[in-house]
Amino acid sequence: MKNVKFSTLELAIVVKGDNLAGAMARAVESAQAAEKYGFERLWLAEHHNMEAIASSATSLLIQHVASQTKQIRVGSGGIMLPNHVPLVIAEQFGTLETLFPGRIEIGLGRAPGTDQHTAMALRRNNLNTSFYFKDDVLALQQFLSSSNHTAKVRAFPGEGLEIPLWILGSSTDSAYLAAELGLPYAFAAHFAPAMLSSAIQIYRANFKPSAQLQEPYVLICANIVPADTNAEAQLLATSLFNMFAGIITNRRVPLSAPTAEPIYAGIPEIEQAVQSMISCTFIGDTQTLVSELTDFIEEYQPDEIMTTNYIFDNQKRLDAFRLTADTFKKINNN
Repeated sequence: MKNVKFSTLELAIVVKGDNLAGAMARAVESAQAAEKYGFERLWLAEHHNMEAIASSATSLLIQHVASQTKQIRVGSGGIMLPNHVPLVIAEQFGTLETLFPGRIEIGLGRAPGTDQHTAMALRRNNLNTSFYFKDDVLALQQFLSSSNHTAKVRAFPGEGLEIPLWILGSSTDSAYLAAELGLPYAFAAHFAPAMLSSAIQIYRANFKPSAQLQEPYVLICANIVPADTNAEAQLLATSLFNMFAGIITNRRVPLSAPTAEPIYAGIPEIEQAVQSMISCTFIGDTQTLVSELTDFIEEYQPDEIMTTNYIFDNQKRLDAFRLTADTFKKINNN
């Protein structure tokens, strides 16, 4: 089995009893821990109109995190490109790449990262922007290319920096696009695992080499909840389960402390909905995680696994980076 890189997705989630500034501080701690333990990259996700998530101004938070670390790659997971004009993203990330050369990358998504009312506010009542996702990706790629020097509209900073682009997806649509453009593909199995297998197959079967990438590159984002014992990990994971229940019932609240059992226990509709979202979730001590993740990696053959970290207790959350790194090092050494 080939070595699998490991990385992390950061949403700058507010925990109960804290605030947005605290969430941003925790995001910096995440990046520093990930860097310390050998994670490949940390991505920040764009979300809007969610009072418990502090990453709405994604490029600004990327700058803050990059300034507090030394070498880990920092990027977006993702920038929801239909919310923005490509020129502005080229200038923002061109600025970031100029400040932190060789460390910045851009993951691009098609979804709004919010509800429809907020999407209308972001897109000035033009909800058709998502239909031009491919055109916008190509435009962004052109603005970042050295071949754009003869164009009437140019990105400064940005032009010629060739910042790596990724396509994000949670269904099969973006798999086709990533394959057509020859870009690395990141699948959001941490909350939408249903089409994982189909999307990866489509991407690999249709991949066309590009200047950025000669062979398909698959990143799978999954939830990993590590602890010293299986029992402790199962307890810590209830914060994640309860958060998903809040999303399903439209009660988005700060990340809460673990509970003896999930708050939706005994409500079959919610139990089923949560289970469908967390089928790519790995919970346990290192031995358990090595076993389960090895099987998962053998089945899907990803090049990289990106983990989430929805652990309430801050020290246990930081310990999880060490335990996750230990898990992947054992997998890769087998």
